[in-house]
Amino acid sequence: MKEIAKRVFDIEIESLKAVSNSIDDEFEKVVNAILKTTGKLVVIGIGKSGIIGKKIAATFSSTGTPSFFLHPGEAFHGDLGMVDHHDLVLLISYSGETDEVLKLIPFLKWNKNIIVSLTGNTNSTIAKNSDYHLFINISHEACPLALAPTSSTTATLVMGDALAVALMESRNFLHEDFARFHPGGSLGKKLLTRVRDLMRTDSLPFIKNSASFTEILLRMSEGRLGMVIVGNFDKVEGIITDGDLRRALLQNPDSKQLTAVQMMTINPVFIDEDEYVNNAEKLMLNKKITTILVGSEKNRIIKGIFQIYS
Repeated sequence: MKEIAKRVFDIEIESLKAVSNSIDDEFEKVVNAILKTTGKLVVIGIGKSGIIGKKIAATFSSTGTPSFFLHPGEAFHGDLGMVDHHDLVLLISYSGETDEVLKLIPFLKWNKNIIVSLTGNTNSTIAKNSDYHLFINISHEACPLALAPTSSTTATLVMGDALAVALMESRNFLHEDFARFHPGGSLGKKLLTRVRDLMRTDSLPFIKNSASFTEILLRMSEGRLGMVIVGNFDKVEGIITDGDLRRALLQNPDSKQLTAVQMMTINPVFIDEDEYVNNAEKLMLNKKITTILVGSEKNRIIKGIFQIYS
């Protein structure tokens, strides 16, 4: 079974290399055509090509190119009304002779849509009736019967990814842009959620600057944040972390006689509550800290605590 799996991988990898080597100036022309379109990118295909087409359309949409998938059967029975004359249409058919797709070409030409096709046959009807054609020919399928689309669908998928990435880079599509289209994902949460939404504001572990080592230890245990704040909401004098306590014990045999003012860090790091979580985490990683005070560093006013593992 392992040998079969390796054989499939080898065949498909070789197919991808072949398609990669066949990429020419037409690819750049397609990218520029998509960049210039004022409408959406409509992806059309049926069968396995349709399934791949759905993924390609989803990738385009999530990376800055408005796109949707249109089933050719549904299109032929009314859904062509979804296609505006400003839209660019991407037809997917490995043979280039898929009947359901061919039937749509007269309408697309009448509607003055720019047509891009992905086929494995440059002499096919679909290729010849396209404004641009991307060649995705493979030597053979990974299927031992050469029947089930395997290498060909992989090549189609990767060509779609190549287009999406080229468009992303052409548009300078950034992390922040990606996050806007993925607000439910972890990246979206980091890039769109502000510190105020995740900071802790209740039962903050404040302590007086005269507090003893034992008092600090007890207050730190109660707060369960691995630190205490010397001062109050209106004036932060400093902070003491569990790391500060450990270092004090190692460096000073009489550390248990020290008070908070003698052990605290007098210049803790602050961040504004309106900052994005992603920026807060970058700052904390740069400073090599896991806790940051939320508030005004200038006025030493604190509104809450944000921790990188919150």
